[in-house]
Amino acid sequence: MTAAQKEVPAVADLSRVLVLAGGLSPEHEVSLHSGRSVAEALRRLDVEVQVTDVDSGLLDRLAQDPPQVVFPVLHGSAGEDGAIREVLELAGVPYVGARPQACRLAYSKPTAKTLLAEQGVSVARGATLPKSLFHDLGAPALLDRLADRLGLPLFVKPDRGGSAFGAAPVGSAQDLSAALVSCFAYSDAALIEEQVQGTELAVGVLDTGQGPEALPAVEIVPDGGVYDYAARYTAGRTEFFCPSRLDGQVLEAASEVALTAHRTLGLRDFSRTDLIVRPDGEVVFLETNVAPGLTETSTFPMAASAAGADFALLCRELAQQALSRS
Repeated sequence: MTAAQKEVPAVADLSRVLVLAGGLSPEHEVSLHSGRSVAEALRRLDVEVQVTDVDSGLLDRLAQDPPQVVFPVLHGSAGEDGAIREVLELAGVPYVGARPQACRLAYSKPTAKTLLAEQGVSVARGATLPKSLFHDLGAPALLDRLADRLGLPLFVKPDRGGSAFGAAPVGSAQDLSAALVSCFAYSDAALIEEQVQGTELAVGVLDTGQGPEALPAVEIVPDGGVYDYAARYTAGRTEFFCPSRLDGQVLEAASEVALTAHRTLGLRDFSRTDLIVRPDGEVVFLETNVAPGLTETSTFPMAASAAGADFALLCRELAQQALSRS
């Protein structure tokens, strides 16, 4: 029998999954909600699921009673910056989602923007500045230069992190200082960008073994005009349209940007890319999330449902795929 004729070893059936949820980031509560959603979905398919936070006992649990697969649903630092995934690799446990280096690229918004711009994707004009620089160079002069160079309105957000923590629109030069103070409560560096006007979209990408495919775009219409934390996670605060009401050619371009982001950043399994479509149809990249929210108000499950996917079966398929990689 030649090597080509040898049978490929069968992958064991999925029976035990550890869901990591919580963490120490400001997105702790969102992560817990996402973790519960994944756990309940898998249990409906008779998969044994344990949900645990990241603490000093994690390594012992992985060593003494290793699960078949870990499903990280940690948002924010550690969960999305690659650190926990490094630990999982050190422990030799297969897991769902992107590998550490890819996480680091996506988690840094300025880095992701640079890499996507190199691929010809439109990004917002902006600057990334550390908190220390405002002290060293003098905040008033630097604020004036930012407003003059980028124009108004602006949008300020931490260079890392999610769920819109520390993010705020800036309509006047006087508001810029307060927005930066809020931003620096969540990060030591701020990304200050032109405020791109248009329709906000979230485009999920899913790869269950046949290559990455874009899910239907979710059009986001928050009641206050800003998709902040309350608008994201309070039922009824935001209206979602899935698929989006935008023109088909525009949606095709948005899907292509999301796929380009997924490939360029080296992601796997699933991701979500946030975009703004200008009134002229130009698609502008904002950021890519390696651990999309999986709550009842999150856009990724919404898009998966619109594509005809059952959320429980999807979670099991992603976990089974991770197991097959081991």
